[in-house]
Amino acid sequence: MNDTQMQRGRQWLEQLLRLANLPQGVEARQDVDCYWLNVDRDRLSAEQIELLIGANGETIDAIQYLANTTLNLGRPSEEQAAYTIELDGYRQRRQQELQTLAEQAAQAVRESGEEFEMQPLSSAERRQVHNLLKEYADLKTYSRGEEPNRRLVVCPR
Repeated sequence: MNDTQMQRGRQWLEQLLRLANLPQGVEARQDVDCYWLNVDRDRLSAEQIELLIGANGETIDAIQYLANTTLNLGRPSEEQAAYTIELDGYRQRRQQELQTLAEQAAQAVRESGEEFEMQPLSSAERRQVHNLLKEYADLKTYSRGEEPNRRLVVCPR
């Protein structure tokens, strides 16, 4: 990971916002395993923020998918990077919600001894919940079904 990759991500997102006739303020920072591209909420109206996040985060997830796909296309694996698009604290709030959902699912499985099928989640969110529940030695997770109704299942190990 390097500054060039981070700046490419920032410039890509600013260009996308420019093409959508939206203000282009983007702050980029490096985390342990990815670059965070934070859209400046102060330059946007409440309606623009709602539009960019979308229902259930679908728009911001799509933008993040496009960023990761486009910015890594044709690059050798050692030059690829992961990008997280953030706006108005959405990712942090959603991470807390997913943590709560994971804990509730774990508790339900432990109390009932039966598998628990979670509500539909995006593939990225299913992966996050899989990772959150990996630390529970008595539980296992897997996905069942087809998109867009693919669901994460938590069950006793």
